[in-house]
Amino acid sequence: QVQLVESGGGLAQAGESLRLSCAASGIIFSIMDMKWYRQAPGKQRELVASITTGGSTSYADSVKGRFTISRDNAKNTVNLQMNSLKPEDTAVYYCNAISVLGSRFGDYWGQGTQVTVSS
Repeated sequence: QVQLVESGGGLAQAGESLRLSCAASGIIFSIMDMKWYRQAPGKQRELVASITTGGSTSYADSVKGRFTISRDNAKNTVNLQMNSLKPEDTAVYYCNAISVLGSRFGDYWGQGTQVTVSS
């Protein structure tokens, strides 16, 4: 049974930091590209950050320089370090694992964790 469990969300003030973690089980983590998405109320889900199996990263323009994605294949975890938080970062953050072979070989989602940033 595949499980992606996010943790680390909560309430922060603008300028503060939060660190999200996603623990994966039931998958071969090392062959999964890992992504963080977020969805704010009334908005579409957007891709925030990605990390490939080889460790290459990419970020949405809105978070570049503030967020850092990392992975630990030994612990089957992916993290999102969020610094200099802004109120517009408020959203539910979701962890996504997608097989390097393509989504039909595996495309899994966590349940989401709420991040709320106050001004």
